[in-house]
Amino acid sequence: MLGIKHSRPALPALLAMSEIHYPDLTRDISRELASLRQTQKGTMQGFGAMAAASMADGALSEKHKELIATAIAVSQRCAGCIGFHVKALIRLGTTRAEFEEMLGVAVYMGGGPALMYCAEALQAWTQFAPAPASAPAA
Repeated sequence: MLGIKHSRPALPALLAMSEIHYPDLTRDISRELASLRQTQKGTMQGFGAMAAASMADGALSEKHKELIATAIAVSQRCAGCIGFHVKALIRLGTTRAEFEEMLGVAVYMGGGPALMYCAEALQAWTQFAPAPASAPAA
């Protein structure tokens, strides 16, 4: 293995879950990838085309595909992926109950590490979900 160590944690060890702001994270990732979209146009356009084709409604709805993608993001411990896919789930009208049920499947498939990233996904949900409407003053 050429003596190369691949022991980098999925998130920096000093970055606590509560320090991640998913709207900022997704915006920052998009901004940082802007140069790659210019220098690697074919690759980035190909990735975008693959994403669009993969997520298009078919036998499974876009929402179901985003639920699958989010479960994979949780089990792979990818904070950026969690952010982008949770944002899409909010846009698609996913309920909190649907979201939490998907997280249960992610834990089943990914074990304890996925459970830790369920907390990340729940935090992303809270940050992207619109604030509940307040009741009118009596």
